[in-house]
Amino acid sequence: MSPVMRTALLPGSFDPPTAGHLDVVERARHLFDRVVVVVLHNPEKPSSGFLGVPERVEALRASVASGEAAGPGSVEVHAASGLLVDVAREHGADVVLKGIRGEGDWSYEQPMAVMNRQLSGIETVMLPCAPELAHISSTLVRQIAQGGGAVTELVPGPVEAAVRRALSAS
Repeated sequence: MSPVMRTALLPGSFDPPTAGHLDVVERARHLFDRVVVVVLHNPEKPSSGFLGVPERVEALRASVASGEAAGPGSVEVHAASGLLVDVAREHGADVVLKGIRGEGDWSYEQPMAVMNRQLSGIETVMLPCAPELAHISSTLVRQIAQGGGAVTELVPGPVEAAVRRALSAS
């Protein structure tokens, strides 16, 4: 009997990617054969991001390649738009993976998980983030960076460099 290859799709706006996001990627590499990280536009969030989509994709790719997320499974990073279930199908995903920081994230993600299963049959796996990273959000990272604070402990190195470039360009 041949082994089953499992692909997890990890969607998000990742604006900017945080240490918590990379923690979820690292842990997912141990659970799945293939992890596809997809930077999606969220219509609930401002259309003009702090970092552009290409910068987010590149920062995530560099963070994964630099070993800031390491494990046995392969990781790909892409940009996409459209319905999540269509993006999952396009990438051959078996499951959607969502990192959960706390009750608020659960309340937000749970109805979408049920709807995605109803629309396509795809299941969602909720992975709690490491407790020491639960306080980190992209929103707080943006606010700290824009206020002149250090984000070194909150984001991977390649993301910090992208944040500095974005701030110097504005």
